[in-house]
Amino acid sequence: MRMANDISTPHSSRSRALPTREEAETLGLQALAFLVEENDRIERFLRLTGVDAGDLPALAPQPLFLLAVLDHLAGHEALLLEFARISNVAPELISHARRALGGGDPS
Repeated sequence: MRMANDISTPHSSRSRALPTREEAETLGLQALAFLVEENDRIERFLRLTGVDAGDLPALAPQPLFLLAVLDHLAGHEALLLEFARISNVAPELISHARRALGGGDPS
């Protein structure tokens, strides 16, 4: 299984390739882990989505929930750029991953 950053590093020849659904799910899980790493990040996500922290383990494997996590990143540029930097992925990979999970273009 390829990890999301295997296809998305800025220097990768496949950096513009659309991720598979599996790669998008992996990126969504990485994004969730990024949010959970800092209390302020996850608290904001939980507050904005109405999700209960105790429900995260059950929700984490669900593609629609991972889409919500990616939507959250896409909606906050500073957070998106921080995730991209830390994860060594191109920021535009988030929108590609959203599409792979059934999301449309963010408005």
